[in-house]
Amino acid sequence: MIVNPYQHIQEEAYAANMQLPELGLVLFTFGNVSAADRSLGVFAIKPSGVPYKDLSPDKMVIVDFDGKTVQGNLRPSSDTLTHAVLYKHWEKIGGVVHTHSVYGTAWAQAQRDIINYGTTHGDHTTVDIPCAPPMSDEMIAGDYEYQTGFQIMNCLAERGLSYEECEMILVGNHAPFTWGKNADKAVYNSAVLETVAKMATLTEQINPNAPRLKDALIKKHYERKHGPHSYYGQ
Repeated sequence: MIVNPYQHIQEEAYAANMQLPELGLVLFTFGNVSAADRSLGVFAIKPSGVPYKDLSPDKMVIVDFDGKTVQGNLRPSSDTLTHAVLYKHWEKIGGVVHTHSVYGTAWAQAQRDIINYGTTHGDHTTVDIPCAPPMSDEMIAGDYEYQTGFQIMNCLAERGLSYEECEMILVGNHAPFTWGKNADKAVYNSAVLETVAKMATLTEQINPNAPRLKDALIKKHYERKHGPHSYYGQ
């Protein structure tokens, strides 16, 4: 009997990828999820161009943190190197998601942070969801997907944010990326980003001068869910 040491992350990645169409976060093959095993130094990721209805756990491609294929006959997602860069530099993440969800992508194309207008946003992060500036010409001319990972990391560093306090970002003119302790949490963050992006869009349509959520409410809502004395949703 041949033992597959990667079966657990292939199953995790498959289940997470299948959530994307169910949640309305992808169209056709727009998007991907990966799931990492840090003890093995690899992650499983959706193969490139394969429709979601045709996926299965065994089709998830195994890749190391340098982006090299370890196991699998299919070509890994075109965004694989972005995932690899994030895994290699952020040691506490176990899942990464990239989608082209409609509202999140619209804010990325507008090159705008998603402003924290309400408590739904405040429940998940204390900051506006950042939009990384469009990639420089030099980075575009280089290894594009690899450089996207640094585009994400550079934006957080410039904002003074850690990847643990802000688990989602917009890549300017591109689309959202999210991450988390595992693939399921990364998908959850992707759904949250899309929801608050839609809410922010409607808020600005209703009231173009809507104020940002005040600091006291941001602190209250975030800490009741994530603080040392959290009590909401536990």
